[in-house]
Amino acid sequence: MAIFGNILKKIFHPGAAAAAPAAKQSAPTQASPAAVTQTSAPQAAQPAPAPAPAAPTSVDVGAVLEAMASMKDDKGGNYQSSIVDLLKLIDLDSSLSARKELAEELGVRAAADGTAEQNIALHRAVMDKLAENGGIVPDSLRN
Repeated sequence: MAIFGNILKKIFHPGAAAAAPAAKQSAPTQASPAAVTQTSAPQAAQPAPAPAPAAPTSVDVGAVLEAMASMKDDKGGNYQSSIVDLLKLIDLDSSLSARKELAEELGVRAAADGTAEQNIALHRAVMDKLAENGGIVPDSLRN
């Protein structure tokens, strides 16, 4: 689920993308003098252990989207019912081809691709899928 997976990441972990570059920047670029002088036994480089997956938690989808919208000049447009505005709000591709791919991922076949009926059904399916994955989705985002 490529596109829906990105939607989940953006809504369930909105600060993760901003935190990753900051963590990379704070890493030292040169070895300390103490590390350079210690050459007693060569050690194989071992990758850092992968973080344990976080336990599923409930996320207030409405509050997260509202907070994101408050930071946008257009206040997120009509993200409450428009799949295009929702995707734009979370900085994902909202093109017809991206929506076709998302519809395929979620099994949405309400009407011809790009029609209002298909886009409304796709928005509803995204909200339902967010709820299935632990999101608290208000009724106002499902209708």
